[in-house]
Formats: sequence, structure tokens, C-alpha cells
Amino acid sequence: MKILLKIISALLFSTALFAAAEDVNFNKETFLKAQADGKIVVVKSYNKYCFTCIKQSTVFKEAKKDFNNIVFMSFKQSDEDISEFFKINRRSTIVIYKDNQEIARSIGESDKSEIYSLIKKNI
Repeated sequence: MKILLKIISALLFSTALFAAAEDVNFNKETFLKAQADGKIVVVKSYNKYCFTCIKQSTVFKEAKKDFNNIVFMSFKQSDEDISEFFKINRRSTIVIYKDNQEIARSIGESDKSEIYSLIKKNI
């Protein structure tokens, strides 16, 4: 029984990491164009070993459907150029941009209702 539990845990863990590893869509040109077009952009950083980041990825997938007028982007925290561009030095950071300005920032939040509240408060 213990072996079966270990196998199941390992599968769940590796599946979660794989899901997070696919969660990169940041493109600087797309970000700048969205800002120029007056769109709100929500950006998050992540690390594939970060469980908070994995939870945020799940929330972002839902938010993309619920907030279709907002651009959602994510990038690997290890990408120093992007991290410096956004002045993000911690994984699991969410930043909201509107009118070419940062209007909100949250670090480590993974609760869907809190993330949605942050977005709604700033749109």
C-alpha cells in the first residue's frame, strides 16, 4: 500500500510540474502592443518547482476565460531580461498593467478569489 501511495504521489507531483513547465507565453512585442492598444495586461512569474506558481497557473487558465478583455502573460522567473524589464525578483509575482503603468502587484497569492479580486479592483 505504501508503494502505491508513493507512486501516485510521484505521478501527481510530476504532472503538476509538467503543467507549470508549459506555462510560458510572454512576448515583449505582444505586451507593448497590448499596452499601446489600451488593454489591461496581467503578468506573472513562475518557477517550475514552485507550488504557488502551479496554483496560479490554474487560476490564470480560468481567468483567461472569465476576463476575455484582458491579456494574461507569464514567464519563467529564471529569464533575467524579462525579470529586469518588469522589476520582478520573486517567483509567483503577479503584476497588472494599465495605460502603460503598473497598477497592482501581488507576491505569493494563489487563492482564486483573491486574484480575481485584485484584477476586478483594477479594471
